[in-house]
Amino acid sequence: MMRPDNSEFFPLTGLASRFVEQLAQCRALGVKTLEGSEHHVLLELPYNEQLVGYPDTGVLHGGVITTLMDTASGAAVVCAVTQASGEIELCPTLDLRVDYMKAAEPGKPVYGFAECFKLTSAVAFTRGIAYQDSMDDPIAQAVGSFMRIGPELMTDSFRQALKGE
Repeated sequence: MMRPDNSEFFPLTGLASRFVEQLAQCRALGVKTLEGSEHHVLLELPYNEQLVGYPDTGVLHGGVITTLMDTASGAAVVCAVTQASGEIELCPTLDLRVDYMKAAEPGKPVYGFAECFKLTSAVAFTRGIAYQDSMDDPIAQAVGSFMRIGPELMTDSFRQALKGE
């Protein structure tokens, strides 16, 4: 599934992308950011035989899908908080539930869509879907909560990296 450059339509794609690129596990998995806005983030996980959990079938390991959804959710929080407050804030995962509905089809990328639907002063709440061909046919759904710890606890180097400086 080729996607056009949507950065003009999704102005926080750069921020979401820089966040994802800072995570070693995402670099190792080859996760790419396709869209980022104050409402959602869309990531792509390319199929890789090294990520297969069931060699007989070629099906990806469930932990890879969990990582994709945790990252998509976390990136959605970073975008939502930045849009709402004007500050970049790290928000570690408090809780993440992933309900698996079916195995991902071997040989095809998996997409992780997440939205931050509620921000409080202390917690951000997310929901999302992992899918391949259509969001209407999900591989998994996820709900999460993320602790807002404030911008002052982020290192200067990480903040600069997220700002693209």
